[in-house]
Amino acid sequence: MATPSKHSLALREIRQLHHHKTRTLPMASSLGPEMIDFFKQSVTRRQTKLMKVAECWAALVPQLLIEHCALESFSKGTLTVIVDSSSHLYELKQVLLAGIEKQLMIAGRAAGLRKIVLRSGRWYAGDTPDDRRAKFSS
Repeated sequence: MATPSKHSLALREIRQLHHHKTRTLPMASSLGPEMIDFFKQSVTRRQTKLMKVAECWAALVPQLLIEHCALESFSKGTLTVIVDSSSHLYELKQVLLAGIEKQLMIAGRAAGLRKIVLRSGRWYAGDTPDDRRAKFSS
């Protein structure tokens, strides 16, 4: 009986190690359906609520002031609005105190609106009304 050579023993040992170390993983399910469900639950629902509040905002706030403010966020019932200058911020506060805030709360109740926070700041990059394109932080 012939004894196997060192080379064939080493090859067989390598095959055995390879066989024991490699695993066949089950095929993962498609990511598409989970992403669609996430989008429907998270993004669409929030966007729908913000859209309702934005429609109320556009209907009740004077157009002159709408041009100088942007709805920044709507989270946990709080609408955050950015106003581009202190004079327009003051005017918007006065308009809201004159009764429009109460009307907005009533109109936006279905969307969950409970509070309006005004913030001074700029959402656009340019200085003139023609340059009012949204800026995005990188």
